[in-house]
Formats: sequence, structure tokens, C-alpha cells
Amino acid sequence: MHSTWYKTTAFYAFVIFIFVESVFPFYYAIVTSFKSGAALFEITYLPTSFSLDNYYQVLFGGNGTFLQNLWNSLWVSTITVVVALFLAITAAYSLSRIRFRGRGLLLMTILAVSMFPQVAVLAGLFQVIQSLGIYNTDWSLIFSYTIFTLPFTVWVLTTFMRDLPVELEEAAIVDGASPWVIITKIFMPLMWPALVTTGLLAFIAAWNEYLFALTFTASNNAARTVPVGIALLSGSTDHEIPWGLIMAASVIVTVPLVVLVLIFQRKIVAGLTAGGVKG
Repeated sequence: MHSTWYKTTAFYAFVIFIFVESVFPFYYAIVTSFKSGAALFEITYLPTSFSLDNYYQVLFGGNGTFLQNLWNSLWVSTITVVVALFLAITAAYSLSRIRFRGRGLLLMTILAVSMFPQVAVLAGLFQVIQSLGIYNTDWSLIFSYTIFTLPFTVWVLTTFMRDLPVELEEAAIVDGASPWVIITKIFMPLMWPALVTTGLLAFIAAWNEYLFALTFTASNNAARTVPVGIALLSGSTDHEIPWGLIMAASVIVTVPLVVLVLIFQRKIVAGLTAGGVKG
């Protein structure tokens, strides 16, 4: 009895520690975003003032640059998810349902591509983007983000599709269904948890990416995304770093991701745990 009580207490204490460790930086950013002037340098863990000046300056100051950055991030991330999921689900069908020589090696190669750090391929990718004529455009970001999100999406969707009953596909083939009909009418309705999980993680990766966004839109303010816009806020003044503006911008950028995760949390858990337990 004593041992059970001790383990329960230790478990909940560990959970509370992880929760505080994860949430506190975002909470402190919210508290700081409402401060201004000398209050920014006072360490307080509870709100002592409430001012929306930082949010107003971020959203409507600087000729609406930050709003343009928000739109660019939303556009680039959405198109990246759509293209990546379209390519991934067709590749997953081939890798999970069609037998051909080298299928396992190809799947391992796709996974190995995701292990390369971004900086290792930055120079080569820069040359490719320049040769395609999409440098300093949002299409350069869509192109590069799709490349780096495809390995993960292909791997997850392939694993999920392997667990779907073969009888469904065989019955559809007997009825004369084409591979495209099998994918869109039979597999996709059953794969919503995996699609939501991979799509959301790809969206978050594209939304938060900084290195490619800074490199491939270096001289085009109209094509810059939110991470670059926040980084440039630190150079918007000649004296001190505008921590209030940076925190307000960080909160604005983070809130949509938190809302998306909360909305689709059940789908995310189902997608990540799919195939983990077989009856």
C-alpha cells in the first residue's frame, strides 16, 4: 500500500514537473508581452500590467510587414502540406501495396534523407533553386520544405497503410476500381488519423523553419515568413532589443499552433499510436 502511494505521488510529481517545464516559457512570454518600458526588465511571474501596445505595434507598425509575414507563413505552410501529403500518400501506396525489388532499400533511403541537417544541403539546394528561377519567391520555400517533410510523411503513411486489411483492396479490385479510386475512396477515409498527424507536423515544421526562409528570401521583404520577421525585430531599433515586441510576436505566432493541436489532439494520438499494438 505504501509502495503504491509512493509510486503514484512520484508519477504525478514528474508529470507536473514536465508540464511546468513545457508551459512556463510560453506563459512567461505572454506575461512579458504585456509589459513596456522599464517593466520589461523586472522579473515577475504574475501579470503586473496589461497593455496591448506591443501587439498593436507588431501587427500594424512597420507598414504591416508582420501581417504580410503571417500570410506568407500560412500560404507556404498550407501549400507544403497539400503537396507533401499528395506525394506521400501515392508513394505510400506503392511502398506498402506493390511488391518490387529494392522496396525495403528505397524506404530506408527515404528515411535516411531526413537525417541530413539542413545546413549540409543548403549550398546545393541554393544552386537548384537559383537554376529553377524561384529564388526570392515563396515557391523556393515551398520547394525546399516539401523536400524535407516528404521523408517523414512517406514513412508514417506507409507504416499506417500496411496495417489496413488487404481484403478491402482485393474487393475493390474485383469491382474494377483503379489504384487512384482505391487510394481516395477506400484508404484515405481510413487514414484520417495518420493524415492529420503528418499534415499537422509538416505544417508546424514549415511554420517554424528559419534557415531556409532567411537564405532563400534574403532580399525580398514581401516573401519573408514569420520566423525571419521576428528575428528582424531585434534589429528594428538602434539601441536596446525590443523584448516586448519580440514576445508579442512570438505569442501571436504560437497561438495558432496551440489551437490546431488542441483541436486535432485525438487524431494526433491515434495517428502516432497506430500500428503500435496488434490484436
